[in-house]
Amino acid sequence: MEETGSSLARRGLAALILLIAAWILIKFIIGIVAAIFWIVVVVLAIGAVIWALRVLF
Repeated sequence: MEETGSSLARRGLAALILLIAAWILIKFIIGIVAAIFWIVVVVLAIGAVIWALRVLF
């Protein structure tokens, strides 16, 4: 009986660690996607300013 309880506790701990690792990985991936998005936005904004200056002057 003690073996079953220990196995169940180990499986619960493993599931908890897996959930925490998945949460950290998802946060990391979202951070990378957000960083790429902002880089693209800045590059597009600079391009828009250069285009507007060429049209105006």
